Amino acid sequence: MKHRYLPITEQDQKEMLETIGISSMEEMFSDIPQQVRFQGELQVGNALSEQGLLRYMRELAGRNADFQRYASFLGAGIYDHHLPVVINHVISRSEFYTAYTPYQPEISQGELQAIFEFQSYICELTGMAVANASMYDGATALAEAGALASGATKRSRLLVSRAVHPEARAVLRTSARGLNLDVVEIAVTPEGVTDLGDLASKLESDAAAVILQSPNFFGCLEDIAAVEPLAHGAGALLVVSANPLTLGLLEAPGKLGADIVVGDCQPLGIPAALGGPSCGYFAVAESWMRRMPGRIVGQTVDRDGKRGFVLTLQAREQHIRREKATSNICSNQALLALCASVYLSTMGKQGIQDVGTLNVRKAHYAANRLAASGLELPFKGSYFNEFAVKLPDGTNIEELNRQLLHKGFIGGYDLGRDYPELASHMLIAVTEQRTREDIDAFAAALEELV
Repeated sequence: MKHRYLPITEQDQKEMLETIGISSMEEMFSDIPQQVRFQGELQVGNALSEQGLLRYMRELAGRNADFQRYASFLGAGIYDHHLPVVINHVISRSEFYTAYTPYQPEISQGELQAIFEFQSYICELTGMAVANASMYDGATALAEAGALASGATKRSRLLVSRAVHPEARAVLRTSARGLNLDVVEIAVTPEGVTDLGDLASKLESDAAAVILQSPNFFGCLEDIAAVEPLAHGAGALLVVSANPLTLGLLEAPGKLGADIVVGDCQPLGIPAALGGPSCGYFAVAESWMRRMPGRIVGQTVDRDGKRGFVLTLQAREQHIRREKATSNICSNQALLALCASVYLSTMGKQGIQDVGTLNVRKAHYAANRLAASGLELPFKGSYFNEFAVKLPDGTNIEELNRQLLHKGFIGGYDLGRDYPELASHMLIAVTEQRTREDIDAFAAALEELV
């Protein structure tokens, strides 16, 4: 759906000036002293016609390395997944993309029902009792989980695995600083998973939460069932960040004892764009539902007994009075949550399992193909669609990715950027979008270049 926004005409401007009782634009700004006004002309290009502007913007856009022209092996939190065309059709409807917070249920039933369906899907995937109407992204959802755990336990230490996404840990630390919470990082084993011995040694009486990601940043699956008794034995809450697409195959974290499950919905039908916007999900056990940040939509009936939907469990003051709020992140990503809902509705239960299976099989095919080329796979545990490879010592991954781009590939993530001990390690993502030909050609390119 395209719109044209036309500027005002000279006649429009003349009538506006007459309405406010002045004769020129210069007169409008006469109260600004001459000595503080900018003299001369701004260093910007000349005005373009509409056709010229569109041509110029298309040329700029053409410089981006997009998924249509390049085979992407880059993940690290944002992935190239199939986007059913129905998603864009639904979210382009004006009643969705212009919708504001649905405080007035009598005129917001469509928006409220869409959010309710999203919450229901998230609960089913995560095995949790209650989900909210969404968060900004997975990183802010993780930070909010730490805040909730601290408020619920009246404790001030958050134990977070070093295998959690580095950007999510950075957001967690920023949030914790404002709440006067301590963030303590748990070491990672040589196998690329959280070190349970280090976790046990740091679990003291002031621990509010143990925070894991599974699959973690290295793509490895964490042993959530082994962490659960350690966390709960110390009186801490167990927070799990999970890629929702994996939950069609893996056991739901809620079934393994998690108190809070968070994550990013980008794999569920949300375009990678330029790294955002995305949509975070946030689900809790029933005990903590009144402490949840953001909004919750509930199902009810009207006075005639017809099904209806309303914001529930929180007063509006939650969102406008800082001192009364359980959180000061109150907006939801309703349009992006709708993307996820349409994706899940379109794919269905079997479809989600099929997509998950394709991701696992293709990633394992790629890992075996690269191993056969002589590259080392440093982590030996289970993984979903992402894994690390060790390149020859001293490999400049930034330069390598530049060369891969010339060959038509978006290369993997340089783990040395965040983990100095993993210099010359590349994190590679293989989704259902990659064909056998893509994978073989990528492996051949890596063989040639390294």
